Amino acid sequence: MNIHEFQAQDLFRKYDIPVPKGVVAKEGDNISAIVNSLPFDNICIKAQIYAGGRGKGRFRQDLGYGGVKVASSKAEATTIANNMLGNVLITKQTGESGRTVRTLYLTETVAIAHEYYIAISLDRKVGRPVIMISSDGGTDIEITAQNNPEKIYKISVDGRLHAYQISECAYKMGFSKEQVAEFTQILLNMYKFYLENDCTLLEVNPMVMTSDGHFIAIDSKVNFDDNALFRHPDIVSLKDPNEEDPRELEAHKFNLNYIALDGNIACLVNGAGLAMATMDMIKYYGSNPANFLDIGGGANEEQIAHAFQIIVNDKNVKAILVNIFGGIVRCDIVAQSIINVAQNGKLNLPIIVRLEGTNVDMGRKLLKESGLNIIPATDLDVAVKSAISAIK
Repeated sequence: MNIHEFQAQDLFRKYDIPVPKGVVAKEGDNISAIVNSLPFDNICIKAQIYAGGRGKGRFRQDLGYGGVKVASSKAEATTIANNMLGNVLITKQTGESGRTVRTLYLTETVAIAHEYYIAISLDRKVGRPVIMISSDGGTDIEITAQNNPEKIYKISVDGRLHAYQISECAYKMGFSKEQVAEFTQILLNMYKFYLENDCTLLEVNPMVMTSDGHFIAIDSKVNFDDNALFRHPDIVSLKDPNEEDPRELEAHKFNLNYIALDGNIACLVNGAGLAMATMDMIKYYGSNPANFLDIGGGANEEQIAHAFQIIVNDKNVKAILVNIFGGIVRCDIVAQSIINVAQNGKLNLPIIVRLEGTNVDMGRKLLKESGLNIIPATDLDVAVKSAISAIK
C-alpha cells in the first residue's frame, strides 16, 4: 500500500523525524486563502500522486515545469497551484497516461547545503532489512546506483540496529561529531518507524543538510506490507481511492490479486507463480498481457465471475486466457463459472482455456458440451499461441 508524501511526513513527525512545515490543498479548496495563510513567502508546491519522478515530470497541459515547483511569492504560488490542480502529470513511473493531480502539498523552502539519499527496505537475498545511504541524493539516485554503486553505503540489520553502525557511515561522509549524533538519531527513528509500521520501503530523497548544518527530510516515500495492514487500521484509512485503479479496488473486495497492465491478452490464473509464467509466455511469443490476475487456490464461482467482470471492463482486452491447475479449486467449478458468465452474455471475447488437475476431465467435458465458442488447450504453450492467433 502506498500513501502520499504529506501523509508520510505527518507520520514522520510522530517519530521525531524532522520534516518541513507544510499544508495540504485539494481540488475545490480556496487556494488563494490557503496560500495567504502560510507563515512563509517562499513556497514549494508539490503535486501529490502515487509515483516518483515528479520534479522531472511534465504536465499534459504544458506549464513549463514539472510536479515540484518553488514560488518566490504567494501570488506566484497561487497561480502555480491552480495550474497544477486538475492537470495530468506524466512521469517515468506513470507512463504516458499520467495521473490527475487532485492534491498538493505546500511546504516551506529550505536552504540546502547538500542532498543525501536514505532508504530502508528488505534485502531478500539475506532475509533482513538493509539501510542504504548515499551522499549523492536527489533526482539522479538511480544513475548513481547504476554507474557508481560504491557511493551507496549499505547497513545489513540483523535484528537490532546499533548506533555505531550508522555512525561509521556518517563519519565516512565527513559529518562533524554533532552532525553524526543528529544523523544517527534520525536513522534510528526511521528504522523504528519502518519496523513498527510493517513497511516494505521507507525512502527519503533527499535528506538534506541545511545551511546551518542540520538535517531535514525534504521528500519521503513509504510503502506498507498489504499482508500486515490488519494491524494498522489508521494507515489503511490513509489510502487515496483516486490514486488506485478502480479495477484493482474491485478485485480487492473479492480477495482477488489483480494488477492492470497495458497489453491485450487478459490472464485468469490460480497461483502467483503460474500467473507469472503465463505472462512470461505471452511476452515470449511476442504479445503483451493485459493484467496479472491470481484468483487464488480456493476461489469459488462468485469470485471467478467477478474476475471475468473485471477483465471485460478493460477496453484493451482482445482475448482471455484461462490457465488453471486445479487443486483446492476444482477444474469443473472453473469450467461451470466460465459457462455461466458466457451464457449471461457478459463474454463476447475469444476465450482460451487450459485446465489441469482436480476434476480436469469433468471440466473439459463441461466446456465441450456447452456449445460455447471456447478454444481448449492441453498445455500452456498451445494456449498462449491460440490466444495470440485469436486476437489477430
